[in-house]
Amino acid sequence: MNNEYIETIKSGMSKSVPPEPCIVVIFGVTGDLTHRELIPSLYALRCRNLLPKQFAIIGFARRDWSDDFFRTEMKNIMKKVNECGEKEWELFAKNLFYVRGDFNDDASTSYSDLRRRIKEVQSKLNIPDNVLFHLSTPPENYSAIIERLGRASLSKSESGWRRVIIEKPFGHDEKSARKLDDDIHKVFEEEQIFRVDHYLGKETVQNMLVFRFANPGFEPIWNRNYIENIQITVAEDLGIGTRGNFYESTGILRDMVQNHMLQLFCMAALEPPVNYDISLRSETKKVLDSVCRIDVEKDVVLGQYGSGIVKDERVVSYRVEKNVAANSTTPTFAAFKLTIDNWRWAGVPFYLRTGKRLKRKLTEVTIQFKPTPHLMFPGYKKDRLNRNVLTFRLQPNEGIIYTFMAKQPGAELKLQPVNLNFQYDTAFGISETPSAYQWLLFDAMKGDQTLFPRADWIYKAWSIIDAVIKKWEAEPWTELPNYTAGSWGPNEADKLISSGGCSWNVKD
Repeated sequence: MNNEYIETIKSGMSKSVPPEPCIVVIFGVTGDLTHRELIPSLYALRCRNLLPKQFAIIGFARRDWSDDFFRTEMKNIMKKVNECGEKEWELFAKNLFYVRGDFNDDASTSYSDLRRRIKEVQSKLNIPDNVLFHLSTPPENYSAIIERLGRASLSKSESGWRRVIIEKPFGHDEKSARKLDDDIHKVFEEEQIFRVDHYLGKETVQNMLVFRFANPGFEPIWNRNYIENIQITVAEDLGIGTRGNFYESTGILRDMVQNHMLQLFCMAALEPPVNYDISLRSETKKVLDSVCRIDVEKDVVLGQYGSGIVKDERVVSYRVEKNVAANSTTPTFAAFKLTIDNWRWAGVPFYLRTGKRLKRKLTEVTIQFKPTPHLMFPGYKKDRLNRNVLTFRLQPNEGIIYTFMAKQPGAELKLQPVNLNFQYDTAFGISETPSAYQWLLFDAMKGDQTLFPRADWIYKAWSIIDAVIKKWEAEPWTELPNYTAGSWGPNEADKLISSGGCSWNVKD
């Protein structure tokens, strides 16, 4: 065995080569995403020796912070995540810097300060002219920041590279997404642009591809001849919290379906890419191009939660949440039936559902195989239990579960479904799986766009969802609220899937 293989067995983590030395500039560094994901992810990469030795982070935001205050604030949040020691944190923290500025300032003021600070840090730490900008701000600031980066001569380098990460939501509809993309392309070239959907960085999502294409027993049956339906559930037990203003203008369709749900749908349905590289993005776009026209009122169920009990606590209805209109028709739940018009998937329904204030937090993709054509065992010929189910669980307890039929111990021949259960923590000996942002930030620093959606994919995803939004906003076809907090959503969602002779794999 080589040393790398032995180390992988010990730690559960494969190794890689760090990216080139660079500076990461985070716009909106005082916000929730930086605290919850970005700094913890970058620090975790440091702990895994996946950051270059010559590396720095510059935060840019409106608050009157200093470098030292920024470092202290970030250390406080690191108490909530696994650390690799006080000494390692100090080495990481000394390369954190802060620039105070307004996103809408003229390029000659705050952005000029940023340019000077970048040069100072590069000189001090001997870092080449490589800079990754991360826009962790409200979406309405994206175009202004991009335009000023261009005017401040920060978007190009003669001796290094410039890249920019754009967070979702990318636009509010297809028209605004195209407008935003036009604004970005006035300053950055396509190979510099990294549009984030963090679900693509999740270990289990990538393992969907590995499971299917690296194991020859499954790809031959990944089609309409053997699969009855595919279900995707993204359930949250939380409500909207303090995000009332944001959610009222966004709703579940823009917040979850247009991006996360359709990405999972594409990953389950795509054709084999030539390589695991940017050709993957072409295959996901082909899936969306093949989606059949949606009969909105027949194939879509929308809902909004009322009051109920979640985790033994009484919670209020959506319309009583802070900054929500008393007569709001904003959906907090969506269930879809999608079909694909191509050779592989003709006639196979894909059922998608997602919502707030559901029974429990759960994200999984379930492949339900067709029942055995002829079952020779007595008493089971009419029983629909005689099927296999493959589940990719993204959260909680990431892993892969394969359900199949087995004989119960005893004198009589009785069948019972049993599970083969692969879990990351036990299989690889790690306490928790790496966050999606670790790998997305790592890939962006290396210039690898494989796990970042392409612009035409985003346009097509919006075109599919825009039709539903337009119909709903013009004439809602359901009285709200229509499901109790702590349930699995509206009864109509059960009817949607049962009309095809199926039932939701998760229902308790």
